[in-house]
Amino acid sequence: MSIPQSGGGPIEHRDQLAEYLSSGCKPKDDWRIGTEHEKFGYCKDTLKALPFEGKRSIVAVLEGLRDRHGWAEVRESGHLIGLEKDGANVSLEPGGALELSGAPLETIHETCDEVNVHLREVKDIADEIGVGFIGLGAAPIWQHDEVPLMPKGRYKLMDAYMEKVGTMGRSMMRRTCTVQVNLDFASEADMVQKLRVALALQPVATALFANSPFFEGKPNGHKSWRSRIWRDLDDARTGMLPWVFEDGMGFEKWVDYALDVPMYFVYRDGKYIDALGMSFRDFMQGKLPALPGETPTLSDWADHLTTAFPEARIKKYMEMRGADGGPWRRLCALPAFWVGMMYDQSALDAAWDLVKGWSAEQREALRVAASVDGLQAKVEGINMHDLAREVVSISEAGLKARARAGAGGMVPDETHFLNALKDSLETGKTPADELLEQYHGEWDGDLTKIFAAHSY
Repeated sequence: MSIPQSGGGPIEHRDQLAEYLSSGCKPKDDWRIGTEHEKFGYCKDTLKALPFEGKRSIVAVLEGLRDRHGWAEVRESGHLIGLEKDGANVSLEPGGALELSGAPLETIHETCDEVNVHLREVKDIADEIGVGFIGLGAAPIWQHDEVPLMPKGRYKLMDAYMEKVGTMGRSMMRRTCTVQVNLDFASEADMVQKLRVALALQPVATALFANSPFFEGKPNGHKSWRSRIWRDLDDARTGMLPWVFEDGMGFEKWVDYALDVPMYFVYRDGKYIDALGMSFRDFMQGKLPALPGETPTLSDWADHLTTAFPEARIKKYMEMRGADGGPWRRLCALPAFWVGMMYDQSALDAAWDLVKGWSAEQREALRVAASVDGLQAKVEGINMHDLAREVVSISEAGLKARARAGAGGMVPDETHFLNALKDSLETGKTPADELLEQYHGEWDGDLTKIFAAHSY
């Protein structure tokens, strides 16, 4: 989850809220790719979640990355809670999952190299102290109370609030992991087209990357339990945003939406101030109960934008949020999947033509079906396997048109990063399907074997 944002000075008029978003518009030559991925850490001998401190702990991993690999530390209230280097940062999810938020890079070749270096560095430290890391959409065996809450003020506030607004928020915080990609837009119109395509096709990403069929030690009946959890988190800040597809969509409409998302906190002097359920609209008028008489800054607005959790969202860029965390190959496949569609206009137009006739009800039904059945999902005549095949084909055409070479020119484009998805399309099996086969087959129902078989 996000670290405190740097947005700017005082907000003097409402127009600044939309201007903040529109300031992210960039010419195509300046578009970048930022890949984020999370993974669960555990003690190899006990298979328990990593504690925050100790010889085998989150802090031990962070200190190792700092001391051996040149990362600079980030602290909150004296606690080591993250790292920074070369435009990237390593941060902690509420339950201690380790996240790499990658630097904004030009090609998927570069972002995949970044992921590979990071995982090698983490493994270098983890192996030495008896720790492992695994990429899954949901923790397969741990109970809620077995996963410690990290000592970050934001998380303490959220943890207390989640049970008041949904049934699965605390499960999301401690026991889910994702991989996502952050992409740019050129203009308001470009943002709108991309956001509509992103929201409509997140269920395809959910299906292709489904990797969480287990929870609390047994199969859960879903291919993506992570996606299921997000459906019962907090209706005020999650979902498929049907209004994005209505006439008049633009930065102002996103401002209206974000202003209606209840607040979590205000960040002041290194501390998180409880503003749970309060209104940013009241804050704009100096009527926020947590800070009476004080009005917000653009940094407060930037922070608040990180507390909306729809399937795709905008800040100064756009985030694709529908995929489970997963195996090494798919951490590079996710940016390839979206960059191919989003960064070539012909591919983007083809993707929009594919989805523009869908109703809000169809889009929501696809979201639900993807979480349950993955590539086997079927909704009102839409076959997810066939749809995914078409979408990946569009993405591949976009990557070919981009023609961004790698390996010193030896690799002509970025299309090979889609190979993991093509394998799934050929077999009809996502990672979740393969995990279930192993569970019912060679593992003989012993889910602890997932750690040795699938850790990085």
